[in-house]
Parts: sequence; structure tokens; C-alpha cells
Amino acid sequence: MPFIADLLSVIKPSPTIAVSTKAAELKAAGRDVIGLGAGEPDFDTPEHVKEAARQAMADGKTKYTAVDGIPELKQAIVDKFQRENNITCTAAQVSVGTGGKQVLYNALMATMNPGDEVIIPAPYWVSYPDMVLLAGGTPVTVSCPASNNFKLTPDQLEAAITPKTKWLILNSPSNPSGAGYSADELKALAEVIRRHENVHVLTDDMYEHLVYNGFVFSTFAEVAPDLQERTLTLNGVSKAYCMTGWRIGYATGPQALIKAMAKIQSQSTSSPNSIAQVAAVAALNGPLDFMASNLKAFDSRRQLVVDALNGIDGITCADPDGAFYVFPSVEGMIGRKRPDGAVIENDSDFVTWLLEDGGVAAVQGVAFGLEPHFRISYATSTEALEDACARIKVSAEKLS
Repeated sequence: MPFIADLLSVIKPSPTIAVSTKAAELKAAGRDVIGLGAGEPDFDTPEHVKEAARQAMADGKTKYTAVDGIPELKQAIVDKFQRENNITCTAAQVSVGTGGKQVLYNALMATMNPGDEVIIPAPYWVSYPDMVLLAGGTPVTVSCPASNNFKLTPDQLEAAITPKTKWLILNSPSNPSGAGYSADELKALAEVIRRHENVHVLTDDMYEHLVYNGFVFSTFAEVAPDLQERTLTLNGVSKAYCMTGWRIGYATGPQALIKAMAKIQSQSTSSPNSIAQVAAVAALNGPLDFMASNLKAFDSRRQLVVDALNGIDGITCADPDGAFYVFPSVEGMIGRKRPDGAVIENDSDFVTWLLEDGGVAAVQGVAFGLEPHFRISYATSTEALEDACARIKVSAEKLS
């Protein structure tokens, strides 16, 4: 009898974490590597948030808390949803977990039965399909190419829905493409959802505050309030507040679902970190002036990377609406040969070449469900990005 569960044979480790780990290993071995795989801001956590954490420790707030969040944090989340998203909810409709990832996992574990389907537009965040598989469900990926602006259309959604569909996952702005759904686009998808009472919507809004070019963020429950009882709105403090390591994510949804998610969490991690919860209260209730300077830096880096990549023969790069990623196509590179004669047959071959020849670590598009692309995170210094883009150009020009 095998020791490891059979289920693990159908899922894979996170490719983005694998790339970051590989880059770190090469650096430790003395290799000059620029890692562009990490999905976290390079800016420090705001000082008022850190001070709140220090005060929490001084005040002895170091004990277990309620399973899915302290009352102060739940109230801050309720206020945030009302203030920023026009979503009215109560503390009983709020779940707090150890990062948005756990909140998403809890929701799937609490709702999926064998054979249930989850519609996932591709490109997608790498963890969505594997989480569905772990929960016993079936991921149904729908290809949303660059010609679709990497977004799901109402016709595609209608065609993907079956009697077994339980969830649609929407991520806007998107990891990896940076594409964002406008209010009108979300309303068009809502028209489809209204016709199918078995379908629920899980929105991953983690990059809500990181938007460019006048893009206006909207979320599904905001534009379709009549569907709020079928919607789980997921967010967190990781990206916009520069708090990735603090591991606090949250969501609002139907009270019965929130209660079921708490039951799952009670038997896994129990409460999130007590000090991080107090810090998250300070983040959500505190000043947001730091975001403007961070966003200005991200926007400048975005333009730098988009322009540089579009200047390389064989690469085309769409301009993202938000987040801090670009998802360029390398279709023009397929079929070209390396100096050693090896053929670039797919995007995995291309990113391998970038790492081996140029010392640039990126993530292949196949990991996000859409080929031939690769993802670059521009959440790093301008100097590192300029160097990386120059290296990518040199390595690309070596392919004949």
C-alpha cells in the first residue's frame, strides 16, 4: 500500500514558487540571476502597520483568537467592503484566513462534491485548478487568448456551464495577465449567471488597488447585488498593503458558506496569527497615502517592461490594466534554434533558455494554462528590470 495519497499524483507544486526557489538556489551557488517570478511587492510594509503589530505584542495580544478572525478585523473588513466596493455585509458574513489562498481553499473544500465543476478562465493563477482537484472537483478551463484581452466572454461562459457547474472563478486584475474586467463586462457575465441558479461566483480581488491607465476597478457583487448570495468576494492585505508575509486574507459571502468555511479552518490551522490580525486592522482603517507612491513606481516599471519587450523581435506584450505582471507572447520564438541546435518548441523551452543563457528567471505560460507566453513580475527595482530586459533581448537575438 503506497504511503503517499493517490490524490497527490494529480496535482503539482506551485510553479511560481518553484521558479523563485530555483532562482534563489542559483544565486546561492554564485550564479548571477535576476528573479522575476515572485508575486510580491518589493516595498516595505507601511510603518503604521508595523507599529500596530509592535503595540499588539506589548499589549499581550499573543493568544489564540476566534477561528476566523477577531471582531475588530471583521468590522474593519465590513467597513472596507461598504466604503470601497458598495457591498453591504455583516461580521457574520466575513471570513479571515491565513492569506487569501487559505480562504479560497476553505471555500472550495466547504462546497465541492465529487463531479462538481469549476469554470476557470485561462490564463489563471496557478493554484486554482489544483485547489479544485484537492477539493474533489473538476476544473473546467476556458481559453481566453490575447485576442480576447485575456478575458472571459459571456458566450464562452454560457458554453462552459453544465448542470455540474458550481463555481466560476474571476480574478481581476489578473495574475498573470494584468487584465481587468470593467463594470460593463462584469454585468454582461452576471446576465449569464442569472440564468443558471446552480452557478456561484468566486471573485479574487487581490490586486484591486493596483490599476493603471485610468482603469476603474469593479467587483462582481458590486455590479450585481442581486447575486450577492451566490458570490464570495475574496481579498487581502498582501499586495496593495505590502504585507505578503503577514498572511492575512479575507472574504465576504453567504453566511452559511462563511460558517462552513470556519468549520474547515477549525480543523486545519485554526485562527490566523493574532498579531498579523491587529496589523491588518491598522492597514484597513489607516491612511492609504503610501499606495500612491507605490503605484507610481509600479506604473513606471510597467511602461518600461512593456516597451522593452515589444522592442524584441518574436515577442509581443499586451499592456496590463493592473497588478504587477506582464504576460508576453513568445509565439514568434517557437521554432527558432538555440546556438547548440536545440529547437524552442514551447514557452517552457524559451524560459529555460532565458535562465540558462541570460540568468533571468521567469515563469512559463503553460503553468497559467495559456501557451505560448511567459510571466514577468515587475515588482522589483527599476535597475533590475532594465538589466533583465536587456538580457532577455540578448538571449532572444541568439535564437535563429
